[in-house]
Amino acid sequence: MNKRSKHILVVDDEESIRELLAEYLSNCGYEVTCATSGQEALNYYKSSHFDVVVSDLMMSPIGGMELLSEIKKFDSEALFIMVTGFPSIETALEAVKKGAKDYITKPFNIDDIRLKIERVVLERSLRGKLRDVQGLVWALVISIPIWLILGIVLAKMLK
Repeated sequence: MNKRSKHILVVDDEESIRELLAEYLSNCGYEVTCATSGQEALNYYKSSHFDVVVSDLMMSPIGGMELLSEIKKFDSEALFIMVTGFPSIETALEAVKKGAKDYITKPFNIDDIRLKIERVVLERSLRGKLRDVQGLVWALVISIPIWLILGIVLAKMLK
């Protein structure tokens, strides 16, 4: 994990799940904000920065799938992990199609949540570093011919 603490938004209408995740993730060094509903989570997301959203699927009036869609409209790069007590292949596929980075079923192993958060944050970091390296490579590809031409011109001028 980076030196800067990652900010996690935990969204679940079950108080016991929210409290468990908040306490565990806080003890792991994350800054945690909890929301009791999709609407509350959306309001938090629009007014603050979150590195990862961990959300329950089944909530009302705004469920996890709708929350995912709304957050992706607002921030297409959002890291979203869906949690559900009603797993199905269809909902897992739909969540991933809509942009969720992972899908966890209840009951879950609490360490799995931390590992999945670390993995999606690491993926984002590596993608950013890859873009930086690609930019550097393009800069070198463009600059080498310029320096080569300048060297040839200077060599001819010095003869």
